[in-house]
Amino acid sequence: MSDEPPTPPANLPTEIVTTLNESDPEQLRAVATYAEALAEHKEREARLEESPDQEEVEERPDDLPDDVPSKATITIKEINDNRYYYWQWRDGDRVKSKYKGPVNPDD
Repeated sequence: MSDEPPTPPANLPTEIVTTLNESDPEQLRAVATYAEALAEHKEREARLEESPDQEEVEERPDDLPDDVPSKATITIKEINDNRYYYWQWRDGDRVKSKYKGPVNPDD
């Protein structure tokens, strides 16, 4: 490992780089965890916004729980190196999720 600090990405604002450089390792790890979760959240929201609104009610999949709307999509979340399926849908300004089951690596 190099004795030189890493070079920040060119597109990262200076004030963020300065704040990160002044942070201790524990704070940096917390920021990294938060930033990854926030990025996943924003990507999910963007995917949901890109999905066309469904005017007509489509046939419900057999495995769709009664409390999950038919417009829900399936996403994969990784938690502690394990992958899980979740139903996700927009409810007003919020994105809601419901656990579906583990991802089968053979699928």
